[in-house]
Amino acid sequence: MTRGVGPVVPAVTLRFLVLGDSLAFGTGAASPQHTLGARLTRTLERAGEPVELQVVAVPGATSLDLAAQVRRAAAADVALLVVGANDLTRQVPPAKSAAALGAAVRELRERGTQVLVVPTPDLSSVAWVPPAFRTVVAGICDQLRARQTLAAEAAGGVVAPVAPELSARFAEDPTLFSADRFHPSSAGYALVADAVAPHLAELVAQRSDDAA
Repeated sequence: MTRGVGPVVPAVTLRFLVLGDSLAFGTGAASPQHTLGARLTRTLERAGEPVELQVVAVPGATSLDLAAQVRRAAAADVALLVVGANDLTRQVPPAKSAAALGAAVRELRERGTQVLVVPTPDLSSVAWVPPAFRTVVAGICDQLRARQTLAAEAAGGVVAPVAPELSARFAEDPTLFSADRFHPSSAGYALVADAVAPHLAELVAQRSDDAA
């Protein structure tokens, strides 16, 4: 007599949202498959998570543009929010920048979305920053990142503190930049994805534990 194994329960698809600026969009990558969202999607899928990726990030966006992206986004389980570089280059006041980020995170959390924030990178490693100004630029980036971190965490988000590690790597290796010498190359996005992946996996696992 053959013993039944019971019904097979299909895996639940994880709805993964990516929003923010050109780093979230993937500007500089040689292929859509090399972007941050695509790389992290494959990482989650290799871990056994069926994933549906939605990217609403816009190149050139600042934190002030996040509200429109959140409104445009469909429901999601987990969101990756990458923003900050354009806030600095476009001189958005840090308090306004942090407040806009916090509001976007809060809105996503109210929808039931877990949010991982990658705050402003350290722009001192960018080639067009003169060596004499790199310490100053790094300090400005640190100040905005600290404000972003406080705002994101107060709104219920989780912050991936990857900027120092990535800055050192990008400063040592110019091939991590694309031809514009500002955005990452495909190799640069691979490095960023590797740094972010453990934080994203931890957030996804926490969500699964909470739902169990």
